[in-house]
Amino acid sequence: MTHLSLLTSDQLKLRFAAVRRQSEFLAAPLAAEDTVVQPVVDVSPPKWHLAHSTWFFEEFVLAPFDPEYQRFHPRYAFLFNSYYEGAGPRVQRVYRGNMTRPTRDEILDYRAFVTVAVEERLQADRLPQEALGLLELGLHHEQQHQELLLYDIKYILGHNPLFPAYRTDLPEPSSLPVELREQWLPIEAGVYEIGFQGQGFHWDNEQGRHRVFIEAVELLDRLVTQGEFLEFVQAGAYQNYRWWLEEGWRWVNEKQVQAPMYWFDLDGEWHQVTLQGLLPLDPLLPMLHVNYYEADAFARWKGLRLPTEQEWEVACQHYQPEKPASANFVEQGLFSTQRRKIRDFQFYGDAWEWTQSAYLPYPGYQAPPGTVGEYNGKFMINQMVLRGGSFATPANHIRLTYRNFFHPHLQWLFSGFRLAKS
Repeated sequence: MTHLSLLTSDQLKLRFAAVRRQSEFLAAPLAAEDTVVQPVVDVSPPKWHLAHSTWFFEEFVLAPFDPEYQRFHPRYAFLFNSYYEGAGPRVQRVYRGNMTRPTRDEILDYRAFVTVAVEERLQADRLPQEALGLLELGLHHEQQHQELLLYDIKYILGHNPLFPAYRTDLPEPSSLPVELREQWLPIEAGVYEIGFQGQGFHWDNEQGRHRVFIEAVELLDRLVTQGEFLEFVQAGAYQNYRWWLEEGWRWVNEKQVQAPMYWFDLDGEWHQVTLQGLLPLDPLLPMLHVNYYEADAFARWKGLRLPTEQEWEVACQHYQPEKPASANFVEQGLFSTQRRKIRDFQFYGDAWEWTQSAYLPYPGYQAPPGTVGEYNGKFMINQMVLRGGSFATPANHIRLTYRNFFHPHLQWLFSGFRLAKS
């Protein structure tokens, strides 16, 4: 994570305007009622995302660097702080859905107020370099919330018995070639370097380029498909302790899990909830919405395993050194249909990929100073690393060193996996 932006003032102006518009574009199809609910603790109300990403700019860019700035509302900092202890008290996450007020329209007014305030200061060149660095950080923060917003929208609509569509004008998802085959990408045993290097924005958890030793390994050149995972389900794997880690088996039994999230067996035909509503399962699409326990159990069932994050990054260096040039729908305002064909191997773009690695600091890691230092470091416990990126990940967040992380029981993110063998 860098606090000194390498972007010019004009670039920041354009990016700020585009990112702010995009969040509102993503929320536009929702009814006011959709934006309030919080069905489970991990899901935040959509209007909360719109407000929290706005609070970030008010709290870290406007208020500290402009003594004349007057906050939009004196209590919004309490309502929309997420987890920053250094920023003061806050509404606990589990209670976000209790806030019927401010209304969605009042939050949109709040967004407009803060957006104009930032743009005016950018136009007048009134923000110092440190503030510009924090502004860029805020843009990447809001882009993360754009993807989280889509997770939450899908959960809210996907757990409604009516299965309403988020948008009905989305292009149909394309499928992989029918000739499914397994192609393995070998990595020789040796010492390799991983971690961010060079210039440009990156998160602090990517810093600390270092050497790792990797035994000889092969990685599957694609993600596991829904059809392959269906075989796992139909083989009775959710009823067989043999394939599961102890925690995973406990999760299966406590939650009475019979199939992946959003899957439904309707009169003998499997369907899944999508952002377009309920559709028949497409066996040729990459698997989505599996948690770490499910991915690990499938790998064990196949006699294989998940790759480590070190193996993933080294394989990525060898086989996919450049990120895909095409932007995804978050920038374009469209849902990308550019699914990765098996013969056109890609390491990014369909789903975040679970790895076998716990989320831990790299050698020499130090959290940045100040309240923004709480962003990543304090979560380095009891979570697993995911790599790559999903179809909803902003294009400028796609890089081979990006370390995403979630608790192993979570399914609502856009998560899949590939296999490895030693």
